[in-house]
Amino acid sequence: MEKTKKLQITDEITKLIDSASALYLTDFSGMTVKQVDDLRTEFQKAGIKYKVVKNTLALRAIKQSLNYAKFEDKLHTFLKGPTGIVFTGDDPVSAAKIIKKFYDKSEKPKLKVAIVESEMYDSGQLNELSSLLTKDELIAGIMFCIDSPVSGIVGSINSLMRDLSNVIEEVAKKNAA
Repeated sequence: MEKTKKLQITDEITKLIDSASALYLTDFSGMTVKQVDDLRTEFQKAGIKYKVVKNTLALRAIKQSLNYAKFEDKLHTFLKGPTGIVFTGDDPVSAAKIIKKFYDKSEKPKLKVAIVESEMYDSGQLNELSSLLTKDELIAGIMFCIDSPVSGIVGSINSLMRDLSNVIEEVAKKNAA
């Protein structure tokens, strides 16, 4: 590969790394073309980027990265063999859920390491990562908590109004009789 092409790929990967909220390094060895295509499709649906690049170029991009350069020494050991890099968008957990879903079906791809919120997670912690709530699930939970007291207040006011109207109706019936 020419030097200019290598520099271009390294710059592209560096930009992806710097814009990612989390990185997942996977071992995709043994996966069929269809399995990789299905995995890419799931990632695309979730707004996640997935790239397979040479390990040396990935390491150079990590060194140049603003957010992940501090992990260079640790990631060096994981950048061996076939490596796919997952770059998450706003939701760092959705990628773990997708990887786990595929892994449960065929034991592929294998998670090498993940960096989420400046913490490294090894392959044994995939279950832990995938069990976390996604951004959308967290927002829904917060909205439910905010909505619950309001719904309770509205229900209480409605029952008070109903009870008051029943009392007025009974008083009116007594006075009419």
